[in-house]
Amino acid sequence: MNSIFDFFFKGNFFIKVLTFLYTLLLSWVMNGQVQEIPNYKAADIDLYNQIVKMDSIYFTAYNTCDMKTQADIFHEDIEFFHDKGGLTTSKKELLESLEKNICGKVTRTLIKGSIEVYPIKNYGAVEIGYHKFYNNREPEAKSTPSKFIAIWKQENNQWKMTKVISLH
Repeated sequence: MNSIFDFFFKGNFFIKVLTFLYTLLLSWVMNGQVQEIPNYKAADIDLYNQIVKMDSIYFTAYNTCDMKTQADIFHEDIEFFHDKGGLTTSKKELLESLEKNICGKVTRTLIKGSIEVYPIKNYGAVEIGYHKFYNNREPEAKSTPSKFIAIWKQENNQWKMTKVISLH
């Protein structure tokens, strides 16, 4: 009887069994948490398509330095939150900054399939996605995906960006 007790409860075997059971329990708990996050599915496919199209129009203008199109898309009361640059609430200053610091220097690419669009009743939509920015002066520099959030307002059948949160 002592030899069976010694085999199971003395030395490395007992520690190994406990470690195995702990690992099993931990993986079960973590797997349950991941499964709580559902895969994104657009609630309104027409709204999704409209916002994806507006994103494409805006960033084509951004990449080609089309300041008129950018100005047309930004709402007069734009709030642009940048994790490194802070808050900009002047449309004029934002456009001047984009022209001075971005035009011809930076290119944005969307991470395919990353856009999520959620309706905001009596207002418009929120767009969440990932994109990359490339420094055109350093083509070999690594670009990492960053998250963005845009609040779109529909006024007179036109979409305008009212708030942008840019995270790098």
